[in-house]
Amino acid sequence: MFISTAFDSGNIEVLEAKRPDQIRLAIRQDAHSEFYQWFHFKLVTAAEIEHVMKIENASGSAYPKGWEGYQAMASYDREHWFRVPTSFDGTAVTITHTPEQEAVFYAYFVPYSWERHLDLLQWAQQSAWVEQRVLGTTLDGREMSLLVVGEPADNKRNIWITARQHPGETMAEWFVEGLLDALLNEDEPVSRQLLEQCVFYIVPNMNPDGSVRGHLRTNAAGVNLNREWAAPTLEKSPEVFCVLKAMDEIGVDMYLDVHGDENIPYNFIAGAEGIPSYDERHKALEAAFRTAYLRATAEFQTEHGYAIDAPGTANLTVASNAVAERFRCLAFTIEMPFKDNDGLPEPYQQWSDIRSQQFGRDTLRAILEVAPILR
Repeated sequence: MFISTAFDSGNIEVLEAKRPDQIRLAIRQDAHSEFYQWFHFKLVTAAEIEHVMKIENASGSAYPKGWEGYQAMASYDREHWFRVPTSFDGTAVTITHTPEQEAVFYAYFVPYSWERHLDLLQWAQQSAWVEQRVLGTTLDGREMSLLVVGEPADNKRNIWITARQHPGETMAEWFVEGLLDALLNEDEPVSRQLLEQCVFYIVPNMNPDGSVRGHLRTNAAGVNLNREWAAPTLEKSPEVFCVLKAMDEIGVDMYLDVHGDENIPYNFIAGAEGIPSYDERHKALEAAFRTAYLRATAEFQTEHGYAIDAPGTANLTVASNAVAERFRCLAFTIEMPFKDNDGLPEPYQQWSDIRSQQFGRDTLRAILEVAPILR
């Protein structure tokens, strides 16, 4: 047997791999941090033999409850991913799988590679509607890329979308890929209507370094970027620093920050109810978007999600709260599951890259519905 993580976003430590029914593993912590939960590794072994892989440090991960009801993902070609039997006994996660081929990849969720990210940027740039900009660089020297979609004008709404502040939440970049696929489709009426009213500013990957390093939540310095929005620095969080600087220069009328949630098996959004400036207008905008989202897709619901902040208690280091307060604008965190959407279950893949893409496409319909009332 051979187990490797020597590739983009690879993460696992091999404790023992002498027998296929007794493979002992551990997930590596994010650099300079105690967070861990993302795994991604390649197994080369004998086909048609049951393998039992035990991740022994699962109980100490960032979200232990995230393992409850969770099924790991596997792929033979790195394009098509499926779920494999997985259990959690409160201490260790056990993946049980009989590979049909000699080499198989396993991951916490469908990976979104840096190469695919670069391909996405170049593909989008082929549209006459798109301008690609570099806002700055990360601590590891990677570019912080912004896609501007549409022709800026004073009367147009500025719609900002960021994804993957937490690098292990790869569904967020799949979401953006789907959204861009629809937004750049010249035959799509929703897109044409949107671009008559709005300009989109999209950062497909807020955390390039963490993505390549195989981190769950942090950048190269071990910093959780979604706790840096009150006072980002070039030394610790250049990713947030350069995006917030661009927001200040351009302005924001609506902001969506796209994430994945380890624990909750539903798609949901978190608003900015606890910010100091929250008022009746903001409340009405949030209600309008929630209603529009429910109309746009059966994958969205409003019964399950995070507790609503009491007035004046919002954490202003969090992106959606910080942007909502700074720009007095509509802002949400969008969350998708690592498990399945229990409101619309699909047992083979559960929540997946494909469904994340479609969720991104459908989100445009909800944005279109509220665009006229954003100012």
